[in-house]
Amino acid sequence: MPREARRRQLLAAAHQVFVAHGFHGASMDEIADVAEVSKPVLYQHFPGKRELYIALLDEHMDEFSTLLSAAIASTSDNKLRVHATIHAYYEFIARDSQAFRLIFESDLLNDEHISARIEAFNAKFARGIAQVIADDTNLPSAQALLMGRALAGMAQVSARYWVDMADEVPIEEASELVSRLAWRGIGRFPKES
Repeated sequence: MPREARRRQLLAAAHQVFVAHGFHGASMDEIADVAEVSKPVLYQHFPGKRELYIALLDEHMDEFSTLLSAAIASTSDNKLRVHATIHAYYEFIARDSQAFRLIFESDLLNDEHISARIEAFNAKFARGIAQVIADDTNLPSAQALLMGRALAGMAQVSARYWVDMADEVPIEEASELVSRLAWRGIGRFPKES
């Protein structure tokens, strides 16, 4: 099997095992079994369980980053941009709620390296949102960043909550409700000419 295809296979198996057991409950033996490879093959690609977990986390954050970047860049109409960005959180969690949980509910959040990676991911998007806010309102960067963090947090927490009630509130309705709530706050800041 080509190296990249094998890597994808191993990451898919790791995803399955980490979702089922968390990092601490997962074993390289079980990941190798699920991937239907020997442990030496697994270790050829990943020197240990932590490195495998980080590779999986990075893969999920890259996918999510692509979705969020596209949403932020999708329009210059800020009301539509707020909706697109919040919808991106919901879309990602709807695609694979376990990937979202691995990013935001990891049992390794107390690991400095893991938490730093997740914080860098969160900070990147908060800064992107803050830049749009600062450009449009001339708010100082610290205030814009605080608002960017608040908007990202609102999207993240509401999407995490929504996944357990997706049968009751369809994704379009849920993201529209939260977008309207966010826009009613952010839309009150006047756009500077």
